[in-house]
Amino acid sequence: MWENALLPDRADPVLERLRHLHPKIIDLSLGRTVRLLAALGHPERRLPPVVHVAGTNGKGSTLAFLRAFLEAAGYRVHVYTSPHLVRFHERIRLAGTLISDDQLTALLEECEGANNGEPITYFEITTAAALLAFAREPADVVLLETGLGGRLDATNVVERPAVTAITRISYDHLSYLGDTLTAIAGEKAGIMKPGVPVVLAPQPAAEAAHTLLRHATKIGAPLVPWGVKRLKNGGFRFDGRARALDLPAPALLGGHQMINAGTALACLDALAKSLPVTNEAVLQGLATVNWPGRLQRLTHGPLSQCLPPGWELWLDGGHNDSAGEVLATQAATWATEPAGLPLAIVFGMLGTKAAGDFLAPLARYAEHLLAVPIPGEAAALTAHEAASAASAAGFNCAHPVDSPEAALKMLTTNSRPHRILICGSLYLCGSVLAQNG
Repeated sequence: MWENALLPDRADPVLERLRHLHPKIIDLSLGRTVRLLAALGHPERRLPPVVHVAGTNGKGSTLAFLRAFLEAAGYRVHVYTSPHLVRFHERIRLAGTLISDDQLTALLEECEGANNGEPITYFEITTAAALLAFAREPADVVLLETGLGGRLDATNVVERPAVTAITRISYDHLSYLGDTLTAIAGEKAGIMKPGVPVVLAPQPAAEAAHTLLRHATKIGAPLVPWGVKRLKNGGFRFDGRARALDLPAPALLGGHQMINAGTALACLDALAKSLPVTNEAVLQGLATVNWPGRLQRLTHGPLSQCLPPGWELWLDGGHNDSAGEVLATQAATWATEPAGLPLAIVFGMLGTKAAGDFLAPLARYAEHLLAVPIPGEAAALTAHEAASAASAAGFNCAHPVDSPEAALKMLTTNSRPHRILICGSLYLCGSVLAQNG
């Protein structure tokens, strides 16, 4: 995916210009996107069936499962996700292939011209470009991930998707979505449409679940029934409207991924009449699903190769309280391994996130924490700020260092083998993946 990650793209200068069309990075509203789409001839009305997914945690993984299942069944799948890790092109997948640099550049320039200098945010105009691409390139289905929230997110211009789905709700982007789970869930619920089936993932917080259910009932969005149960053999059972079967653990690591896989399977249930997917395709999709930066083990590249024998290097982009709990659950599982490696954390985070909420669940499992800055991110915590946040969250061993590479060198000097987890930010993930080739 990133073989040309360090080479400049033709689209880069256009993307840079688009960043300056609006004084704010985020300004939630649908009006500007609707205006531009009208100038482009309303491509959002000429799309294949759309699966629209919102939520705080698990959106990208759910879409990765959906893509794996549908492509295993032979369907052509458009996908829109954000943010990217290394190259912007990761956000737009056309019928199974990442958008080319020439295609992206032409689309962005066309949207720039149609916008005619009017104020519009970077996400809004690039979302319009994605929808324009999806309307022109034949495919069987569009998988659409919200950027932030749902009700006023630029992706919420599709008037009648085939199905909507909402994954786990937790605290994030409080200044935009509200500081309660009820308020955040209300914003996410805004992607539901009257008469359109909605898949709801299990919600740990009752107030979030009640808000989603209440809104679905209010507008007449039929719920898709489903459930997932973990099995003693390490797999899981999915019970849905169209299928019920026992399945192996998915290729994406972590018990939470069984919930994300179940959410995707429930979406397939809702699409069963128009886009049937066999159980064989489901099994293939579970085995081949790929979603970088989510409990991803790095086994190749300069960073992993600098580790002595017996060491492991892992990467995760989670950055809120729920993500910290997921990583802590995985750390607890690692700790039960007969010859388990001690855990060392390399941590960096944006200053807009709640570092303590993310780190607190992990404190009991880590032997070391080295805090790093995130290159090129002005909003990131400094290494010293990140180390202070870790100390406040209960880490007794937090130290600032200049970079992930320096952290690896420090950890591997005169120390027994460890499992190293780099975490705290998708932007840190992207930086590491780019550096690792």
